[in-house]
Amino acid sequence: MEKLKGFLAKLPHPVRWVISIALGFIFLILGLIMLVTPGPGLLFIFLGLSLLALEIEWARELNKQGIQGLEKIAAQIKAVFRKKKD
Repeated sequence: MEKLKGFLAKLPHPVRWVISIALGFIFLILGLIMLVTPGPGLLFIFLGLSLLALEIEWARELNKQGIQGLEKIAAQIKAVFRKKKD
């Protein structure tokens, strides 16, 4: 994602905005389609929201909430594996 941010930072703002919004919504729609068909739907939704979060505040907030949720799940999984080791 950092490479993409670096590439987009070199572009003029209107071009960067259009590319970020277009790719973000494309990945978001593909992710929603993949939720009901075989494919990595959640991955594409997360990628689409990450791209949209570069330019849009509501996507930034959703992305932050999603990351916090994943961190909680990861912490719970780590706690289960720690208990099994003891």
